[in-house]
Amino acid sequence: MKAKMLEHGAVYFAAIGGAGALIKKTIISQETIAYEELGPEAVRKLVVKDFPVTVIIDSKGNDLYEIGREEYLSWKKKENK
Repeated sequence: MKAKMLEHGAVYFAAIGGAGALIKKTIISQETIAYEELGPEAVRKLVVKDFPVTVIIDSKGNDLYEIGREEYLSWKKKENK
């Protein structure tokens, strides 16, 4: 998935659980552009206003899930010394 995101300049969003109703109100329009068969995990082009989410994987491939884990493990290692 990350390779396709890099290829197309896409980003991957995440939000706090349970925020779906709030987020839905900020989407002005959407278009499924890939992987329609994945339903909610399909790749979509969104037009939004005041969209309350965090970019987890940016268009350059930086992955907050990976970076956050690495930073946490580094911090934990220092704390245990």
